[in-house]
Amino acid sequence: QVQLAESGGGLVQAGGSLRLSCAISGRSLSRHTMGWFRQAPGKERESVGTIKWSGGSTYYAESVKGRFTISRDYREKTMYLQMNSLKPEDTAVYYCSSWYDEYTYWGQGTQVTVSS
Repeated sequence: QVQLAESGGGLVQAGGSLRLSCAISGRSLSRHTMGWFRQAPGKERESVGTIKWSGGSTYYAESVKGRFTISRDYREKTMYLQMNSLKPEDTAVYYCSSWYDEYTYWGQGTQVTVSS
């Protein structure tokens, strides 16, 4: 069992930055892939990017590439999403997720609102 808890959301002006954190508790994560997703009102949940817990290789959606960075602190068992040059269209509830094999875990989400 894995528990995830996001923090760091809030209101920011366009062009600003925010850093989201995802605190992870539970079993070993060595086989896990972690990711950030977001869901805007009236839209489907979409992937922002992913990171392999072991090795740290990352993948980003085209819409955030060059602006967002995913990292993880192996010892603190925390994943981060650094968001720079934020745009109003980045407004959404952001979720962290963890998965391996048939198991998938989600956090409760944190609201990010970017004002123009």
